[in-house]
Amino acid sequence: MRYLFTLILMFLLIFGFQFYFIRKTSNTILHLFPRIKLELFKKIRWVVLGFLNLFPIGIILGFIYYFITNDAIEFPPLNIFVNYLIVFPFWIYFVILIQSLVFFLIIDIIRLITYPVYKKHKDRILAGIYKGQFALLVFFCLYVPARIIYDYNNVEVREVKYTKPVGEKLKSLKIAFISDIQADPYTNEDRLSRFVNKVNSLNADLVLIAGDLITSGKYFVETSAKYSGMLKSKNGVYSCVGDHDNWVDRSDTEQSLRTVEAALAKNNVFMIDNENRYFDINGAKIKVSFVTNTYVETISDETIKLITNGGQKADLKIFLTHQPRQKLINAALEHNYDLYLAGHTHGGQITLLFPFYDLSPTIFETQYVKGDFYFENMLMIVTRGLGMSLAPVRYNATPEITLITFK
Repeated sequence: MRYLFTLILMFLLIFGFQFYFIRKTSNTILHLFPRIKLELFKKIRWVVLGFLNLFPIGIILGFIYYFITNDAIEFPPLNIFVNYLIVFPFWIYFVILIQSLVFFLIIDIIRLITYPVYKKHKDRILAGIYKGQFALLVFFCLYVPARIIYDYNNVEVREVKYTKPVGEKLKSLKIAFISDIQADPYTNEDRLSRFVNKVNSLNADLVLIAGDLITSGKYFVETSAKYSGMLKSKNGVYSCVGDHDNWVDRSDTEQSLRTVEAALAKNNVFMIDNENRYFDINGAKIKVSFVTNTYVETISDETIKLITNGGQKADLKIFLTHQPRQKLINAALEHNYDLYLAGHTHGGQITLLFPFYDLSPTIFETQYVKGDFYFENMLMIVTRGLGMSLAPVRYNATPEITLITFK
């Protein structure tokens, strides 16, 4: 019932945002181009809106069919034509809508605050507002799809240098840190292949993954395991558990995780669940704590203590987990870890252009969206990952491979 309520609320917001957006853009276009025939404009507007909303309409009809017949249908179907004709057009349109609304709202707020001045010079100010809104609309209609295409097809390598006084032992150490591979219909074999090749080009001593090898369902477990198995490093490829790794079958999360772990192990990739592993690399002993804290399984204080307390001495201590949670950050800091590595956020995935701030829905979950954060001597790295959730697009959140080196 809670899921249904959330879904209804989400669709109400989608259509509410559209109402405001269409009203603003229609008024702007009709004011700047008064020769447009109103009836023709309205007909074209409804046709375009109907086409762009085929995706949410299809989902709504699918749920209605399910509640009537108790028989689920797959929508959207795994079809390239459906993706390019229905799914991607909707999401590109929706990002343009949200990105434009941010600035439209700012304009309306300024107009409200300066109402006495606005009222006195209404005609002149309104003419300037319409021109500004039209310019924003044209810019975002060009920028948003271009940026989405760029973020879909590119992967950045971001090098992070960490300073630790251990002499020559760690000087040549290279760790490739990745997350959120999330194989699915959109993160397909072509994207996975390019991603893996880029990781391998770094010649890392160790590859660490912050979980989420799949998005959901059974269809892409073997694909994800196959390409993860192509990752190369001198000391192996290891992952912690992510949220989505539990969702091969949402009705049996334990079996789901076992399925993912087994598929990875067949390809020499090891998913470690609340354990420590030690690596001897170039004469340096490295401790990696693989900590499981997900939407499915919240780690207990006792388990955290068991993992972080004691153990062998190490030249470098790494706390690897999926989510950048404050409770875990505090535990890692208390037990003198050098690095805290996390993913989960997708770097915001959809990050709106906004003055002096990265505006993303992810900020409602965590303040640690992407990049590097120092807590005394401990460095936390939140990598942007590769895959996508909910929306099959990235916007101003280019996928990332983090290369950790030492000096």
